[in-house]
Amino acid sequence: MTFSKEDLQTTKENLMTGVSYMIPFVTVGGIFLAIAYAVGDTQAVFSNTGSLGWFLAQIGIAGLTLMVPVLGAYVAYAIADRPALAPGFILSYLLQQNGVMSAAAKVMGFSGATGTDAPLVAGYLGALIAGLLAGYVARYIKNLDVPESLDSLMPILVVPVATTAILAPVLLLFLGVPIALANQALTGFLQSMGTTQALGLGAIIGLMMAFDMGGPVNKVAYVFSVGLLSSDPMVAQPMAAAMIAGMTPPLGMALSNFLAPQKYPKEMYENAKSATVLGFSFVTEGAIPYAASDPARVIPSLMVGSGVAGAASMAMNVTMPAPHGGIFVVPLSNKPLAFLGALALGTVVTAGMVTLLKPDVDESEETSEE
Repeated sequence: MTFSKEDLQTTKENLMTGVSYMIPFVTVGGIFLAIAYAVGDTQAVFSNTGSLGWFLAQIGIAGLTLMVPVLGAYVAYAIADRPALAPGFILSYLLQQNGVMSAAAKVMGFSGATGTDAPLVAGYLGALIAGLLAGYVARYIKNLDVPESLDSLMPILVVPVATTAILAPVLLLFLGVPIALANQALTGFLQSMGTTQALGLGAIIGLMMAFDMGGPVNKVAYVFSVGLLSSDPMVAQPMAAAMIAGMTPPLGMALSNFLAPQKYPKEMYENAKSATVLGFSFVTEGAIPYAASDPARVIPSLMVGSGVAGAASMAMNVTMPAPHGGIFVVPLSNKPLAFLGALALGTVVTAGMVTLLKPDVDESEETSEE
């Protein structure tokens, strides 16, 4: 089995395909779960069987449970088309089953516990690996020379079954168990972290969210936070940090543009208005026009502002049970005012830093001509 140069160049696109198909599941699941918490008692919503909150929570959990297998399935689909879809989904699904992974851990000689009661699942990282492997193995089998009598059976029988059979022991035992144990330990760490540790994690999430504003690094931080939310709805602090840090870049740039219009071309003033709407809607890409025009000054400012916002959010133990929605889901946070305070702090830091760094437009043009 060989990998061409084109395979390596398209890996990022394959991963982003999986993320794009996953996002609707994240949104539906997270919003319904957040509404369930708002309607019922947060601590008892799952025990009040038959109540409105309980039904809403079931819908939310279904969305957040399916999102990880969908991620792996469509990464595989992006590589090898439909024959890889079922193996990618099934293998990714198995890696999220606590009972299956606990049994696999015992087979490998591990106790299946890391000092925490968090479920033993491989999370989104396991799904990404499952999707990549399923895609490449399925594509290899699909391209084999076979008798004409088997051509019609290849995409619906031979490729899916053979891919699943080959990868199941590899993923469940040799790759899935270490990833699941690491994921379990991380979840337990997040559940027990202190203020200092929370500051560091929040800052890292913030830096990643602002680095490429919707690109691969941003998506890693976002999917990491959503993955923690899906594995344990009570671990919702990283999701709040990610959302606040993702809202900060466009809001910070818009604020700077409004306060110091002389530092931006006149046409950017209209962009500031749309960036405000996008920022409040948790669409980090609203800052891209500013970053593209002056990356050396803008991107560091965005990262510092979002890092401060993420750290402040984690330090204040702000939670967010919804994975998307921006300003519209703030009432679902355990501390709405703290959420808004961290957002305001990050916005002001971003605006202040970029305003200090950027020269006036005329000065910039003169420097460019010189």
